[in-house]
Amino acid sequence: MELLSLEKQLSGNAYPGRGIVIGKSEDGAYAVTAYFIMGRSENSRNRIFVKDGEGIRTQAFDPAKLSDPSLIIYAPVRVLGNKTIVTNGDQTDTIYEEMDRQQTFEQSLRIREFEPDAPNYTPRISGIMHIENGTYHYAMSILKSANGNPAACNRYTFAYENPLNGEGRYIHTYMGDGNPLPSFEGEPEWVKIEGDIDSFTNQVWSSLNEENKVSLFVRYIEIATGAYETRIVNKNQQED
Repeated sequence: MELLSLEKQLSGNAYPGRGIVIGKSEDGAYAVTAYFIMGRSENSRNRIFVKDGEGIRTQAFDPAKLSDPSLIIYAPVRVLGNKTIVTNGDQTDTIYEEMDRQQTFEQSLRIREFEPDAPNYTPRISGIMHIENGTYHYAMSILKSANGNPAACNRYTFAYENPLNGEGRYIHTYMGDGNPLPSFEGEPEWVKIEGDIDSFTNQVWSSLNEENKVSLFVRYIEIATGAYETRIVNKNQQED
């Protein structure tokens, strides 16, 4: 597998849908994550990220234009003790609640499957970061239909122990634009993690398709202490 440029992976796909990046900073001091959303419809584009406790949630930018909140309003990021959960849907809550009951990340997702948005059957992508006593590891998951057939759910979990400096993994919902939208295939892409939180945020945001991008969340968590910094970019609020 080739170590890829995250910038090129993002700019080379006009519609990856929603995406999660998790890895470690170049200097090895920070656990890094990014989550972005994109949209083709007015309903999907009418969103912003807002802070919600230690995490974030999606919110309608113009409530009057919100037509169907079922798959677009949710908490993408929640924190459970020393674990940071990042997902593309309300399975964030499922993982939080089940892990709070001592289930594992993988076990918590067994009661969920892909989204019921025929004909796309959008995959549910999820990630979890665990930082404890100066150690750091993470895992990612994808729940997807069987090559577009909703009769079966294919479940994949990828675990990364002691990730290397300046490297990460990137998983997204779609391989590109289309009708129906083609689901992500293979294991999470191996990508470079470059720069501090501000340069990394700028790299990701500027690489996303200008027409389709909606919002971006980035967090750098200090592995030694658990302290973190967060950046949120909303296309609908860029003039502020």
